[in-house]
Amino acid sequence: METVERALEKHGAPVYVRHEIVHNRHVVETLAKRGAVFVDECDEVPEGAIVVFSAHGVAPSVREAAERRNLRVIDATCPLVTKVHNEAKRFARDDYDILLIGHEGHEEVIGTAGEAPDHVQLVDGPDAVDKVTVRDENKVIWLSQTTLSVDETMETVRRLRERFPKLQDPPSDDICYATQNRQVAVKAMAPECELVIVVGSRNSSNSVRLVEVALGAGADAAHLVDYADDIDPAWLDGVTTVGVTSGASVPEILVRGVLERLADYGYTSVQTVTTANETLVFALPREIRPART
Repeated sequence: METVERALEKHGAPVYVRHEIVHNRHVVETLAKRGAVFVDECDEVPEGAIVVFSAHGVAPSVREAAERRNLRVIDATCPLVTKVHNEAKRFARDDYDILLIGHEGHEEVIGTAGEAPDHVQLVDGPDAVDKVTVRDENKVIWLSQTTLSVDETMETVRRLRERFPKLQDPPSDDICYATQNRQVAVKAMAPECELVIVVGSRNSSNSVRLVEVALGAGADAAHLVDYADDIDPAWLDGVTTVGVTSGASVPEILVRGVLERLADYGYTSVQTVTTANETLVFALPREIRPART
């Protein structure tokens, strides 16, 4: 998000962005008002213009398309996604079959698979395990999309290992720490809540997973909302305790808006549930870092 803001400040509008910079409706609409132009593919960007690659990462073919059009690329790929790309390239070089656990059609999955299309096989959840075939059961590794449900991913891995006992694990955890932390917090909170409200957009994988985690952890109901106005008062009938959480890329102002709306409905006592403190900070792309003085 800051990458697009800095690019607009430095270069002025328009700044083109391939796909949504993050999967959040408010963020995309706000940046569009400032002059960001969201496109599906690089051929929609005027030759020589600036294009920002979204946090979800891109396949090498997209980089090649940008180069052919002489586009000035600012790469905002999340470093955690880049790590998975590098793992895919490394194990493809060693001629492994790579079982990529993720959701078919998700931008991150498309980008990661594009790094090694001849070696990557998508496994879309536990029920897809039976369809997997490999060339050599001694050279199989699993990787994952960074925004999945931890529990469902581990169940998929368990089933894969039943079929392929020598299945190797990635060198380090692929699921994003922000995704994991939110799921752990929801698990701690949900058993005490009749209703959990997740602030996030419907195309946000990690936000959708939080709804599923809340229901699985004991909440009677869970709903996804972009804004406070999306809350249906009927959800609150007979509810004494409401849990509130948000997706990893949701601005704090949207969460505060939901809390304020709930206060209007009489939910004025707020208890914070903290299961982790996040201190990790990533560097901005070098193209838009402030000049050293």
